[in-house]
Amino acid sequence: MSSLTNYSVAGRSHETDCGRKQKLAEIHQALIRDPVDIETLRRAAASKGGLLTGELRRKVWPKLLNINVYGLPHKPGRDVRENHKDYNQVVLDVRRSMKRFPKGMPSTERAVLQEQLIDIILEVLKRNPQLHYYQGYHDVAVTLLLVVGERMAIAMLDTLSRYHLRDFMDPTMDSTKHILNYLMPILEQVDTELHDFMIRAEVGTIFALSWLITWYGHVLSEFRHTLRLYDFFLASHPLMPIYLAATIVLHREREVKQTECDMAMIHHLLSCIPQDLPYELLIGQSQELFDQYPPSLLAKRAALQSRKSLSISTFQAFQLSTLHQRPDSVLQRLTKAQGSTTSSHGSQHSGLEAALSRGRGQLWGTGNRMVKMAVWGLSATLGAAVFAVAQTAMDWGPEVLLQLF
Repeated sequence: MSSLTNYSVAGRSHETDCGRKQKLAEIHQALIRDPVDIETLRRAAASKGGLLTGELRRKVWPKLLNINVYGLPHKPGRDVRENHKDYNQVVLDVRRSMKRFPKGMPSTERAVLQEQLIDIILEVLKRNPQLHYYQGYHDVAVTLLLVVGERMAIAMLDTLSRYHLRDFMDPTMDSTKHILNYLMPILEQVDTELHDFMIRAEVGTIFALSWLITWYGHVLSEFRHTLRLYDFFLASHPLMPIYLAATIVLHREREVKQTECDMAMIHHLLSCIPQDLPYELLIGQSQELFDQYPPSLLAKRAALQSRKSLSISTFQAFQLSTLHQRPDSVLQRLTKAQGSTTSSHGSQHSGLEAALSRGRGQLWGTGNRMVKMAVWGLSATLGAAVFAVAQTAMDWGPEVLLQLF
C-alpha cells in the first residue's frame, strides 16, 4: 500500500472518529438539557450510525417515547398469566424465537429471558384490553427486552402498542392492509416501470407483511441491523417501515425486472430479503422518499381516505407530548426528594408525578400454479386467519403453504 493510500485511509479513519465523538457529545448534551432536546435526539437516531452504542440506546429510546425512567411499571406477577386468552399462543411464539437471541447465549440465560418476554407481552395486553395480539409482536418485544431490560421494555412496548403498532393490533387485518397499500403508490411515484411490472405480476404486498409488523426484526439475521432500524423507526413517523420496504424494492429493481413476470416467482424473490443490504443508504433514501412523498400525498391512492389510521392520526399529538421532558438527572433528584417526603409523612401520593405531569404534557395514550394461487389468496384476502399464520408462513415450504387453502 502506497504512502498516499495509507494517508488517505488514516484521514478517513480520523474523520470518522471525530464525527463519532462529535455525535456522542451532541447526544449527551441533548439528554441533559432541560427540557430534553428531543429534536436533536431524533436527528441522531435517524442519521448515519444511529445511536452508536447500547448504553445510548438505553438512554435515548425512552426519551423518544416520552417515558419516565424513574416511574417504570413493576415486574409482572405470576397472575399475569392466569386466564389470559393469548397465553398459549404467546408461549408458542416465544418458545420458537431462539434465533432472536444472541448466538452463544447460554440456554439457561435464554430461558430466563424467554419467560420475561412472555410476561412482558401479557402485561401490556392486560393493560390494554382493546389491543389484540398478533404473531410477530413478540419480535418487537424481544428487541426491546434485549436492549433495555424487562421493566423498561414493558413501558416502551406499551407506548409503541398504542401508537406506532396500533393499526396492527385491531381485531381484523383491515388497518394493516391499508398500511401495506401505501407501498405501491410510493413505487409508482419513483419508478412507474417497476410499479407496472409488479401490477402485471399481481404480486401484491404480502411479501412485506412480516417486515412491517415486526419492524424487520423477524427477517434480519444480524441483530446490529435490527438495532439500527429500531433507532430510525423510533425517531420517525409510524409509516416509515413501509417507506423502507419501498426503498428495498427499488434497490432490487434490476433483480425484479429480470425475473419472470410471475406472481409466485416475484413473491419468492422479494420475500427473501438480502442480508447484505446497504442499510445506511436505504435509511437515507427512505427519509428522502418520506419527505418528497408524504403520507398525505399518497393517502387517496392507498385507499386510506375511507378509513382512519389510529397510528397516523395520533402521531402528531404523540410527538408534541415528547417535547417537554425533564432530563434524567432532574428526575432522579425529584425522585429522591419525593422519597424523603414520603418517608417523613407516610404519604403514598407522589409529588414527582405532579411535577412530571406539568413538565411533560399529556401522553397519548415460491413457483407452480398452485403456489401462485396460494400467494394470490394471501395478497387478496389478508383475513384474520391469514394474519395468524403469515409471520410463520414466510418460513414454510410450498407443501405446507398449500395446506392453508
